[in-house]
Amino acid sequence: MSNPPSAPTNSVSFFNNPKNRAIIFQVFALGLVVFLAYYFANNMFANIEARGIETGFSFLDQVAGFGISQTLVEYDDGSSTYSRVFLVGILNTLLVSGIAIFFTTILGLLIGIGRLSSNFLIAKLSMVYVETFRNIPILLQILFWYNVVLAALPSPRQSLSYFGEYFLNNRGFLMPKPILEDNSGYILAAFIIACIGVYFLARWAIKRHDDTGEEFPIFSVGGAIIILAPVLVYFIAGQPISSEVPELKGFNFKGGWVIIPELLALAFALSIYTATYIAEAVRAGIESVPKGQKEAANSLGLKEHVILRKVVLPQALRVIIPPVINQYLNLVKNSSLATAIGYPEIVTLFSGTTLNQVGQAIEIILMTMAVYLLFSIVISLLLNWVNAKMEIKGR
Repeated sequence: MSNPPSAPTNSVSFFNNPKNRAIIFQVFALGLVVFLAYYFANNMFANIEARGIETGFSFLDQVAGFGISQTLVEYDDGSSTYSRVFLVGILNTLLVSGIAIFFTTILGLLIGIGRLSSNFLIAKLSMVYVETFRNIPILLQILFWYNVVLAALPSPRQSLSYFGEYFLNNRGFLMPKPILEDNSGYILAAFIIACIGVYFLARWAIKRHDDTGEEFPIFSVGGAIIILAPVLVYFIAGQPISSEVPELKGFNFKGGWVIIPELLALAFALSIYTATYIAEAVRAGIESVPKGQKEAANSLGLKEHVILRKVVLPQALRVIIPPVINQYLNLVKNSSLATAIGYPEIVTLFSGTTLNQVGQAIEIILMTMAVYLLFSIVISLLLNWVNAKMEIKGR
């Protein structure tokens, strides 16, 4: 009696297996990348050594010896080092980026909603705004606001005065400078405690709404708490904050805070330009919400602003946030165009003036690139976390 036929064996060789080939190709590609990186790096350092160019980061401890028009930390051009210049550049970049992100978010939201307004004039004006500023290069807009608009402002002696304490001229916008005295720390503590209290109040309001369906005016109550708590502590502590008002002395103002024209022009241009793209993202997000949602809300007798805030925007945010992340990243990177008008941010100070004085291009450029990479990663992580919170949770 003959034996039954045996089951067919897998005769595919090692190299004919698709999984094995994929691993081999990936290892080969990785090895090629590492080899090319090593080759170019070795060639670069060999050329540097042959030309006698100094390398390393010891230059950060050298005295910079040049002045900076705006600093958020203490800086002395006679004793501060290049590491301090690096820090000043980072802080100035964060300042203009933060200001521009704040205003571009508000402006983009308003313009995006205006694009869909039933009011003919508002809708058309919003469309003209988007189509105008979106199609003009951002560099030209920066130059326009700096060289045309701000340059046309009057001199300090003919400054535009507001309430006798705020002044606008071709050297910037001047405002009173707060002077912190004893017990002023209690005001900051009151503000922090108020913010924490509002956070827990908001969580309670959400739970209450889920359980009973009743609304709690969290925005008005929370805003009142955040504002009134520090004000109340301010008077209880004996008004420990005074102000230093700018005063015209000679040909310029002394005292107070000065927002330099470069910062005004850059923040204004970045806000207006980026807001056009955020407005389109807002418009797309609102239009992505099914009309039945709005019709159902209308049938319940809800007002338009309630429908927008409670029904439309919570659903639209899932579409709005991903493109807004890209626009925030673009805004931070576009701040490097400040070098065209001399605003002292990281590129102007470090990749510009410092590089010209020190000459160590590799270290300086790599440090500048690392700063923008870090900014982009942090913004992306934060907004992706917010985006994940907005996702519809499955059962």
